[in-house]
Amino acid sequence: DVGEEDCSRSGNAKEDVDYFSVPMVALNFHVRRRLALYLNPRSVVATDWTGLAEEMGFEYLEIRSYESQENPTGKLLQDWEVKKPSSVGLLLQLLKRIQREDILEDVSPDIGNARQLRHSPLLSAPGMLTTATTTAFHVGRTSRGADPGAMPELFDAFICYCQADIGFVHEMISQLEQSSSHLKLCVFDRDVLPGTCVWTIAGELIEKRCRRMVAVISDDYLVSDECDFQTKFALSLCPGARDKRLIPVKYKPIKKEFPSILRHITLCDYTNPSTKSWFWNRLSRALSLP
Repeated sequence: DVGEEDCSRSGNAKEDVDYFSVPMVALNFHVRRRLALYLNPRSVVATDWTGLAEEMGFEYLEIRSYESQENPTGKLLQDWEVKKPSSVGLLLQLLKRIQREDILEDVSPDIGNARQLRHSPLLSAPGMLTTATTTAFHVGRTSRGADPGAMPELFDAFICYCQADIGFVHEMISQLEQSSSHLKLCVFDRDVLPGTCVWTIAGELIEKRCRRMVAVISDDYLVSDECDFQTKFALSLCPGARDKRLIPVKYKPIKKEFPSILRHITLCDYTNPSTKSWFWNRLSRALSLP
């Protein structure tokens, strides 16, 4: 039997007990997406979706069948929510059991919304919750003076960077947008309208509005939660497109260890004197590929 007292994420016993009365269908699109970002990538240092599936009681052959899914975490949650017992509270407990406190900390604000939905009429109408949350996710638009009724603006590349590296980003804009390359870059501080959810709009931009992502690697990048999220999100998309989708760029020496998740992708190195003269042309060609 599952003990409700084990789910002590917030330290409020009554609040935690309430989560066990919240059905999984109340877990909205945004939370499911966040869970997939964390759990889909196979990892040797943190428990992924396979460990969660084992805790949920799925058998070996069932777990193997999910490996062919583009979003195994999403499919896992969908199948588990019709099992008994299953609830948001139990999901939180299982995440704690597999030692994924990082996920609990990140999604806790949004989980509260699920608790408030447990008496919502949306829960009694099949498909309504998914439709409502998906629509809300696509409301935000990014463009410079775009017509709200127009199609979302599309970009050649999303630039993943830290504020400390904004000078290099300006040079990138000059070399790739304001030159014969005529590429269209998505630079968060310039192109994203104020008031939108940082995590939600970044995910939509990377997946649906940008053909590729350029990660500006620096020591500041390596300790940035936002850059970590954006990079892992890009890598969690269709595995067959990983090498094409994300391009890491090193523009200055790095003191910290280069991220292991990017070591299989060819680096564009601005610090190499022997290839620096080719750097912008090489990057432009990579971003222009179909």
